[in-house]
Amino acid sequence: MRADRLVSMVLLLRQRGRMTAHQLAQELEISVRTVLRDIDALSTAGVPVYADRGRHGGYSLLPGFRAELTGLSHQEALALLTAGSGKTEKAFGLSSALASAMRKVIDALPEDNRATLDDAAARLLIEPEADLLSRSTNVENAPTAVTAEVLQSVLSGHRLRFLYEAANKAVGWHTVDPIGLVTIRDRTYLLATKTGADRTYRLSRMLVAEELPKPADRPDRVDLDRIWDERRTRFLSEGHISVTLRIDPTRRGDLLTNVRAVLAEMPEPDGWIRLEVTFEDLRHARWAIWQLDTAAEALSPEELRTSIRERAEELLGRYSDSSTAK
Repeated sequence: MRADRLVSMVLLLRQRGRMTAHQLAQELEISVRTVLRDIDALSTAGVPVYADRGRHGGYSLLPGFRAELTGLSHQEALALLTAGSGKTEKAFGLSSALASAMRKVIDALPEDNRATLDDAAARLLIEPEADLLSRSTNVENAPTAVTAEVLQSVLSGHRLRFLYEAANKAVGWHTVDPIGLVTIRDRTYLLATKTGADRTYRLSRMLVAEELPKPADRPDRVDLDRIWDERRTRFLSEGHISVTLRIDPTRRGDLLTNVRAVLAEMPEPDGWIRLEVTFEDLRHARWAIWQLDTAAEALSPEELRTSIRERAEELLGRYSDSSTAK
């Protein structure tokens, strides 16, 4: 909305001082022409914004001008800024809204706290682009237009139609009643029902989406935590293999990069860890545990133990007779 944009422009000028029309356009994701119109609107409304001409010119506010916004304590503002510094800002396509909100938070701080806020927030980092092992932690992003339509449909309570590319299935259209959005481990899911049946979709697999005018068939109130837990439990129990194993704690991270889910975990008397995890299938489980060498022991199911033992015996037989080496 234009009113929100005008407030954001005032806050930007208050916090950064002089800015060019091009800089304002980039920050607010609008055209330079729109910036010039907004500057005129602010002046007409009595906001003391003025232009400096020349090579180093730009737009500024008269010193001392302050928007009337509710104040926050330093700790409250720092908590909000830190939470907004991670990937959550991109999860539902709300990065622009978050940037605008953060500008308001900074401006709302008492004068004596504002000076130290930038330094404090710069010392706290949530979810960087890669971990210490250089493994990427990028969010699975859906097209911006898709995310916007899905979010609008969820919030308005209207039905949603989208083109979906599921793994190992043909691309097809789906019309659903959206319930809510969940982001976990850098993936965003749409929880919905389709002709009354529970369905869960990954936004990154949606190619096109459109909000429909028809109201969604869904309850007025929703407990998203409960619904997600129920669907997660159901998902883990269908089409996967459950494995119990012992593992050296120094290799726990290596194992978890290959499992579908961790169902239980407890310490062992010898310092190792007992885990109950799920894999795609027996072949996947054998491969993942084999990578851990002697740092892990599969306890069940018996067919997995047999499969690993047979593979070990085959390798032993291949390498035990030195006379066959070339």
